[in-house]
Amino acid sequence: MRIANNMNPSKELTFRESVDRMFDRAIDTMNLPLGLAEQIRCCNSCYQLKFGVKLGDHYEVFTGWRAVHSEHILPVKGGIRYADFANQDEVEALAALMTYKCAIVFIPFGGSKGALKINPRKYNEDELEKITRRFTQELAKRDLIHPSLNVPAPDMGTGEREMGWISDTYQGLFPQQASGMGCVTGKPVHLDGIQGRTEATGRGVQYGLREFFRHSEDVKRAKLDGSLEGKSIIIQGLGNVGYHAAKFLSQEDGAKIVTIIERDGAISSSNGLDVEAVKQYVIENRGVKGFPEAEFNENGAELLEAECDILIPAALEGVINQGNATKIKAPLIAEAANGPVTFAADEILREKGTVIIPDAYMNAGGVTVSYFEWVKNLARIRFGYLERRHEERRGQLIVDALEKMLDTAVPQNIRNQLVTGADELDLVRSGLDDTMRNAYNEIRNIFNSREKVVDLRTAAFVLAIERIAKKYESMGL
Repeated sequence: MRIANNMNPSKELTFRESVDRMFDRAIDTMNLPLGLAEQIRCCNSCYQLKFGVKLGDHYEVFTGWRAVHSEHILPVKGGIRYADFANQDEVEALAALMTYKCAIVFIPFGGSKGALKINPRKYNEDELEKITRRFTQELAKRDLIHPSLNVPAPDMGTGEREMGWISDTYQGLFPQQASGMGCVTGKPVHLDGIQGRTEATGRGVQYGLREFFRHSEDVKRAKLDGSLEGKSIIIQGLGNVGYHAAKFLSQEDGAKIVTIIERDGAISSSNGLDVEAVKQYVIENRGVKGFPEAEFNENGAELLEAECDILIPAALEGVINQGNATKIKAPLIAEAANGPVTFAADEILREKGTVIIPDAYMNAGGVTVSYFEWVKNLARIRFGYLERRHEERRGQLIVDALEKMLDTAVPQNIRNQLVTGADELDLVRSGLDDTMRNAYNEIRNIFNSREKVVDLRTAAFVLAIERIAKKYESMGL
């Protein structure tokens, strides 16, 4: 069943409408039982919460949402964002993307999302803590946070600090739950979080791009060649995701970050920007303007249209739309943010031959490592705890055997690699790399084998829908 399109074609679709249209495009290539597509598409429920908090000598009433898109498998999973532009339509769209994202990377969660309509910069830390704890209480009353039912995580405007507050509040409400620490992910490591969660989404972008560049035919389709080394990259948004993606791609893969776009404008350097230096400058100056040895452009959005090899939108949805899609020059777009390319822009870019690695795959690193954290919390044991020293002893035996057989010392750098057992961070990164590699290959196999599947985004949706459909069909509903 398709959504009727009675809209003026010149009018940009909303975020939610764009997600639904992309879903429809995938459905048109499939043969599902009547009505099943609608069951998969629809948002099962969305709760609006209003609650008051006393701040100083006055009360403020806040509005929040928690959408549950699909409960084909429990718990449902999705972040909580703090933003003054948050609304129910956006939350439901993000919840839908979470459903598809989890299915694409084969993580056993349904999709959910939450938001609080608030500008976190207007409140001090004590006030934010009070608001967050109150929000948690409201969610807990309705089982909208629960280790077995609904597990939030960080999103825009929130981080491990807020997740720590949420976890502490929930466990205080339900101290009898042995698995209570699994009520939320993205917590600080010292509060039962996991190594590598903060970097996870950006790291996933890196692993996704690495896998793309392992396939020469895919790289050629994007009118590129070779590896990531030396590729020029424009990053839009130097928040958690954009920062880590830019850092890893430049430091570990030899890519060149030529432009960084932030709220107050954009900075560019043909020689490449020092990501760590830019990040520190942004922290200290609340923007990129004035960063030394770089060209500043007050209209940062214009730089989305600049020449580069790879464009990575890593902040807001809808930044590439029908107003600027025809001007985009990057041959490859890696969607690190949720919904950065609208449906109309997606159509335009595909006609131009631009290759887009879709958000539902590209930014799945966060939920993947959240899954590892959730498993760790339920098992109540850290990864690597049982096997690390065993691996070290086995590695030492290999070194000893090599030195005896060759009658020479094993070089120190090789020795260190052989005799060091994997710790939690090593295992998290390994699991994330494996997840991103497997998912990309499943997506590209669908794209390459099905004539009606027009691009990687449609292939990703098809992969997700098929997995969810099998789950529903097995339920006998």
